[in-house]
Amino acid sequence: MYTYCYTGNDLGLTYSEEKSIFKVWAPTAVKVTLVLFETEGKYDEEGYVRDHSDGLEYEMAVNEGIWSATLEGNLDGKFYLYKVELENETNYKPDPYSIAVTANGQRSAIVNLAKTNPENWTQLKYLKSKPVTHSVIMELHVRDFSIDETQKFKYPGKYLAFTETGLKTEKGTPVGIDSLEELGITHVQLQPVYDYGCLNEIWPETEGFNGRTYNWGYDPANFNVPEGYYATNPHDPYSRIKEFKEMVASLHKHNIGVIMDVVYNHTYSANKGPFEKIVPGYYYRKKEDGSFAAGSGCGNEIATERPMVKKYIIDSLKYWATEYGIDGFRFDLMGLLDVDLMTDIATTLRKEVREDIILYGEPWQAGGSVLDPAKQTTKGSQKNRGFGVFNDNVRDSIKGSTRGYDGAFVSGVEGFEDAIAEGVIGSIHSFTAAPTESVNYIDAHDDLNLWDKVIYSYNMVKEEGFLDYDIVKEDGYADFDSIIA
Repeated sequence: MYTYCYTGNDLGLTYSEEKSIFKVWAPTAVKVTLVLFETEGKYDEEGYVRDHSDGLEYEMAVNEGIWSATLEGNLDGKFYLYKVELENETNYKPDPYSIAVTANGQRSAIVNLAKTNPENWTQLKYLKSKPVTHSVIMELHVRDFSIDETQKFKYPGKYLAFTETGLKTEKGTPVGIDSLEELGITHVQLQPVYDYGCLNEIWPETEGFNGRTYNWGYDPANFNVPEGYYATNPHDPYSRIKEFKEMVASLHKHNIGVIMDVVYNHTYSANKGPFEKIVPGYYYRKKEDGSFAAGSGCGNEIATERPMVKKYIIDSLKYWATEYGIDGFRFDLMGLLDVDLMTDIATTLRKEVREDIILYGEPWQAGGSVLDPAKQTTKGSQKNRGFGVFNDNVRDSIKGSTRGYDGAFVSGVEGFEDAIAEGVIGSIHSFTAAPTESVNYIDAHDDLNLWDKVIYSYNMVKEEGFLDYDIVKEDGYADFDSIIA
């Protein structure tokens, strides 16, 4: 399977009104068939399409691991899957390079991207960034940004909420995108907005999906497609694409850049994900006993050091940056992404897409990775490689450990002044080659936020009305799922 590596830029669907060309890398497959559908299929009560017998099948030709087929005519509005026949099994799978999908990602969709661009998209697609050291970044969850029913958003919890202006509280305080502009931030860092796996896009939010009614999105399913949960009509493949672009355009119109939180270190599921049933054993790291390695803490980890995995990730990033005008990327658990990949990402995107793109991530992993520690992207390994890392030194000096009851500078504990000063100048005497490599922050979505941390350090959990969870106290650490009521 390592013999055939492809360097072309046309994997997935190449669409035109005259014809559509389909290409998929599946070097170990015995046969691959393109299955074309007129509809999105029949959904069961769990939100899945189980029967794919309603499609027309077209034989695909193979050349050095690439299976391809060309269909004449305008296929806009139709759907497709790949029927992948391996030695011992046959699987119907969406295109790993899908740029549009049906609800819950059950089938790939064929769309004409030229029809998805908002008004004045050419002018609003790209935002000229300020020097990266001037960036003030606010992390946001698309749903949470506008879900408060008292604020009267027309599109609560949706991409389009970012296009609504003139909204205010009863006291006259701006809300929505006007509040972001008033804050003076330069960028929003959106928690995952690619198509993810844990929420049913077509059920009412109150009913949930598999027991869940809410999710941050760190469970990738289709990496190159916007999440349908935030679209007004997830059954319409165009809806999520158009509305995502309208969100970007509105933020850019307000001089706010868009940074995507991307999770290329694992998928929602290995066996149900986009790769394993097409090229078994290639996209994921395995332990010596053949089981999936899980340094992500999520059941699997992607083998980013392999050529076609590396290509997939870089192709994906280039697509988001060019098609959607994304201004930067925040990499989840970057310790699971080998440092050579991260270096190539920085070099390629700045050379082929835009020089001012912002790149940074978490220089750690969740534990247990089989990736050689010398190849992991950890704190210090980013030196002179074109990307930055979160600075947990300054974070912990300000508020203390992320889960513990200990205090630090903001709690009045002495001895952290020098560490904070080092962070202010970009940690250039410790683990960076320049201040541009350090992302100074106090808290993000994980663990206890600053206010919660202060409450813990002063032992005021009950007094301040925290939810009455059983606090697990082990080695001085609190149960990080405890949150303020």
